[in-house]
Amino acid sequence: MRRLSLLCSLLCTFIYVPCIAAPIPTTLQMQSPPAEQVQIAPPVRRVDAPSPTASAEDLERRGDELRAEKSYFDALDYYHAALVKKPNNPQIYNKAGIAELMTQHYRDAGRNFERAIRGDRAYADAYNNLGVIEYEAKKYGRAVRRYKQAIKIQPASASYFSNLGAAYFAEKNFVPAVTAYAQALQLDPNVFDRTSHSGVSAQLSSPDDRAHYDYVLAKLYAQIGAAERSLEYLKKAMEEGYKKVNDVYKDPEFAVLRKDSRFTKLMAAKPQAIPE
Repeated sequence: MRRLSLLCSLLCTFIYVPCIAAPIPTTLQMQSPPAEQVQIAPPVRRVDAPSPTASAEDLERRGDELRAEKSYFDALDYYHAALVKKPNNPQIYNKAGIAELMTQHYRDAGRNFERAIRGDRAYADAYNNLGVIEYEAKKYGRAVRRYKQAIKIQPASASYFSNLGAAYFAEKNFVPAVTAYAQALQLDPNVFDRTSHSGVSAQLSSPDDRAHYDYVLAKLYAQIGAAERSLEYLKKAMEEGYKKVNDVYKDPEFAVLRKDSRFTKLMAAKPQAIPE
């Protein structure tokens, strides 16, 4: 009997020994539901803050350097600091406006350009840059007026005529567009390959407009005898899908280019339109 009692006691002890669960893998322990909010990291300053002892000229110069490096927000810090020391300076307002424009803060950019004009009614660059604001807002008629104001003050600026041509193109007003581009090219054969340091060139966005634009430039370069440039833009027009590219065989501007073996080779290759 004692032996049976001892056996029962041992069985009960065995049965009720609590089980120790296996440890949960670390990877499972770290899993959690995805966050339902996005947190933006605080901005990291890449440059020192403007020194309160620096002169307005030094602050403006540093702003120019930062803008050239495309550090537009840092550049704005320096331009604003310069304006504290030299209030209502048209040149600094215009530069600040360009930095704002490059960051797509169009309203602030426009206000800075208007301040520049209030400080100097003959500030051609500021009128041109206001035209870019109007162009970006698709107010092409107002952009044309701004560019014309800039041209009236400074008629030797190729970039103003280039921007004027872009605005006319956007309006589908092709005859004055070609005239404006021809004037820009006459003033500076390289105007379409760069952006003015003082102004901001407006860019075309519609594929059809870009194709037509490239064809017009090909025609203008052919007219002044710049065969290589003409062929370059003709190829671009074909790649943009210009539908009237066969006009190249009848447009008088291409008469000399048609005798060039490179022209024959390009047309035979028939570059295909590149999809958007």
